Amino acid sequence: MLNRIDELKLIAQCIAYDNRDAFGQLVTAYEQGLRRFLYNLCEDEALTDDLAQDTFLKAYLAIRSFQGISRFKTWLYRIGYNEYLSYRRSQRPTIDEFSSIKECDNPSLITDAQLTVEQCLTQLSEIERTIVILFYLEDMPIKKIVEITGIPNGTVKSHLYRAKSRMKQFLVNDSKI
Repeated sequence: MLNRIDELKLIAQCIAYDNRDAFGQLVTAYEQGLRRFLYNLCEDEALTDDLAQDTFLKAYLAIRSFQGISRFKTWLYRIGYNEYLSYRRSQRPTIDEFSSIKECDNPSLITDAQLTVEQCLTQLSEIERTIVILFYLEDMPIKKIVEITGIPNGTVKSHLYRAKSRMKQFLVNDSKI
């Protein structure tokens, strides 16, 4: 991850000189985290690749509108989240958005903990799942989640609280079986 100064230098080079190498460094720095975030939202590798590519393309085309108020990562995740929402709106509701555990090429690599976490996430609404992913898996503070999702601070906290309660209830019920 880049520090704030290096990030701003690269952005300035992108804006002033249309430096694609500088943007490439930004992509390299944030690509893995963005892909992880998008994959946890959609759970489809091909779709994750498409959304990440669209996100970076839109970020490159809109880099001049970046104001530097938030970190570049936050701005990029916001674009990625909007791309995901646009994709979801374009899909017909016939696809089950909370499918069961995805088939893996090598099932021995999936741990019980991973299965449990994925099952817990399927119990949540889309917005709750997004907030949990950002807070716990991407280690973002509430303030950054507010910027990415556009949801008020108190509402983010409420969703996070409800999501934790739902996941706890699922785990309690699951352990009784």
